[in-house]
Amino acid sequence: MAATLPAEPLHDRRGHLPDRRAAGRAQTTILIAHQQALVRLGISSILDREPDFEVAGEAADSHYAVEKANETAPDMILLDLALPHLGGIETMRRIKHDVPAAAIIALAVEEDENALFDALKAGAAAFMGKDVDPEDLVPLIRRVAHGEYPINEQVFSRPPVASRVLREFRELVVQDREAAPIFAPLSSREAEILDHVAQGASNKEVAFALSLSEQTVKNHMSSVLRKLSVNDRTQAVVYAMREGWIRFTED
Repeated sequence: MAATLPAEPLHDRRGHLPDRRAAGRAQTTILIAHQQALVRLGISSILDREPDFEVAGEAADSHYAVEKANETAPDMILLDLALPHLGGIETMRRIKHDVPAAAIIALAVEEDENALFDALKAGAAAFMGKDVDPEDLVPLIRRVAHGEYPINEQVFSRPPVASRVLREFRELVVQDREAAPIFAPLSSREAEILDHVAQGASNKEVAFALSLSEQTVKNHMSSVLRKLSVNDRTQAVVYAMREGWIRFTED
């Protein structure tokens, strides 16, 4: 049975958020992108109870979701797959291109297998039905915040979806990219960073070369590993070189 979401607002009508950083705990910033105001309000109320969460903003449609993601660069986005205008999957692709370090939890009307597969391809870290119990929502957010990728478990717990994933991956390898790739291409910044990694540069050296912070480089690399579904930097480099996204050059 669907949980009843509490209705007390997280912030006032001017959008002012309470200062909860005094507790001294690192906070996960979260953007809520959902077409229904009542649902946004309810989710905000749930997150407000957790001292390690902070709502970075809200959006009711695809265009505003992309805009708010670029404006706030949140750690995580709860994204309605039924967003008006572009739809949730295309919105996810655009956000992952612009803000690759943001982890996305896809919210669906129900756990439809096609929606699950499309969300995986677009780069979602997790997938859930909109009637999720608050007791399940908070732990899932924390898992994603810690760098986990729960959508893999959801995919491989459903044999039809798992078979589809494996079939497309097999076609990608055997047919040399004639099939539509299962993973979204790297952003230009991700490819640039991975190109430096292919030359043997450390995160610190990449950060210096590109005038970025070391943490930003780490965030981009985490996004690369998630997007390519690989376990380490070496596998990421090999995959990207095979796809032609980067080229190895010797001095």
